[in-house]
Amino acid sequence: MVKYSSDQYESNVRSYCRDYHVLFKKARNDILEANDGKKYVDFLSGAGTLNYGHNHPLLKNVLINYLKKDGIIHGLDFITNAKENFIEIFQNKILEPRDLKYKLQFTGPTGANSVEAALKLARKFTNRSNIVCFTNAFHGMSMGALSVTGSISRRESISTLANGVIRLPFENYKNLNIDTITLLQNMLDDPSSGVELPAAIIIETIQGEGGVNIASKEWLENLCCLCRNKGILIIFDEIQIGCGRTSKFFSFEGYNLVPDMICVSKSLSGFGFPMSLLLINPDIDIWSPGEHNGTFRGHNAAFVTSAAAINQFWSDDLFQQEIQMKSSIIDTFLKRISFLEIIAGIRIKGMIAGIELLSQYLAEKIKSLAFDSKLIIETCGPSGEVLKLLPPLTITYENLNYGLDLLEKLLTETNNEFKNKSL
Repeated sequence: MVKYSSDQYESNVRSYCRDYHVLFKKARNDILEANDGKKYVDFLSGAGTLNYGHNHPLLKNVLINYLKKDGIIHGLDFITNAKENFIEIFQNKILEPRDLKYKLQFTGPTGANSVEAALKLARKFTNRSNIVCFTNAFHGMSMGALSVTGSISRRESISTLANGVIRLPFENYKNLNIDTITLLQNMLDDPSSGVELPAAIIIETIQGEGGVNIASKEWLENLCCLCRNKGILIIFDEIQIGCGRTSKFFSFEGYNLVPDMICVSKSLSGFGFPMSLLLINPDIDIWSPGEHNGTFRGHNAAFVTSAAAINQFWSDDLFQQEIQMKSSIIDTFLKRISFLEIIAGIRIKGMIAGIELLSQYLAEKIKSLAFDSKLIIETCGPSGEVLKLLPPLTITYENLNYGLDLLEKLLTETNNEFKNKSL
C-alpha cells in the first residue's frame, strides 16, 4: 500500500482515507479522479453534502464571479448582499411555496451546530430539560448532538454527556412490533413512570447513518400529534436527508405535520461549503441577541452558491422529476437483487437506499471490491452491515447504471460464494 503524508502526520482519528487509500486530485459531478488518472464513480457524495455533484459548473461560475468582485467571504452575522439574496430566495423558492413560516438562524458551519442550537432553544423555551431521541439515531459529534445519538461506538470516548435524554425505539426497531407512540403516551400519562414531560423530540425521518431506516408517514404524523397534545416541541433533523435527497426539498413534504424546528446542512450550500441553518417557528424564537452564536455563522460564499443552487434546481418541478426517475432505476435494481441469500433487507426513498447484508463482514467485502472496481460506496447501520447508496442527485444515467450493475455483479458473486460455503 502506498504511504502518504497523512499516514505519518495526520491524527489517528482519520477514517474515510483508510478505506479509500488513494490520492485524489480533482472531481466533476459524479466522478472523482485520483492522481494516477484513475476515475471513480461516486456513490458517497460527501456523505450527502454533494447532492448537486462535485464542482457544478453553474455554481462554480457564480462563485468565481463573486470572488472576482471582492465579495465578502466572512462576515459574522453582518447584513451582506449575499446573505440578503439567500434569505429572499430561500423564502420565495423554498418556504413560501410549501406554506412554511420559519425564522432563519445561521448557526456554526456544521449540522451538529444546528442540532446544538435546536436542543438549547427547546430547553430554554419550555423550561424543561428532557429530550426524546431514538435508537440508531445520528445527530452529530459535538457534546449535545452526541447525547441524542444512538451509536455507543461514537459515544464511548465521552465520559460525561448532557443529562436529560430519553431513548425510545424508532419505528420497526429490530422488527419487534413495538408501538413507540403508545408507549410514550402511557409513560407520560403515568405519574409513576419516572419519565418527565420532555422539552422536545428530535428525529430523522430517515436514519441515514443508522441504516437507512425509514419512518412511515402515519407514524410520523401520530408522533407529531402526540407532541402537539402534550406541548412537546418537535425537531426534524434534515441534515443528510434534506435538500432533495427524497425528491422533495424536505423529506416530510406532503405529510400532515409542521415541525417546530428543522436542522438543515450538508447539501444546503450546493457546493460542498460548510453551511448550517436552523429553521425556527417564530413563536418560539426567544433568543436574546448573541445568546447562541459562532464565528463562522456568516459564510457568504456558501450563501452565494446556495442561492444559485436553489434557483437552478428548485424553481420548477423538473429536477424533482429527474430524481424520481433515477429513484425508479435504483428501485428496480433493488428488486432484482432482493432474492439473494446474503441480503437481509432493502430500503429506499428517493435517491437514498440501504442494502442490509447478513453481516458487517459481507458489507465490508462488497465495499472493498467495489472500490477496487472504481466505485465509492459507504456502509452504515448499527454494525456497519448496510451498504448505503447515496449518489449525487445529478449523476448521469450512464454512471448510475454502471454503479448498480457493478454492485449486482459483486453481490451475486459473493452470494454464490456464500452458498458454496467458501465465505
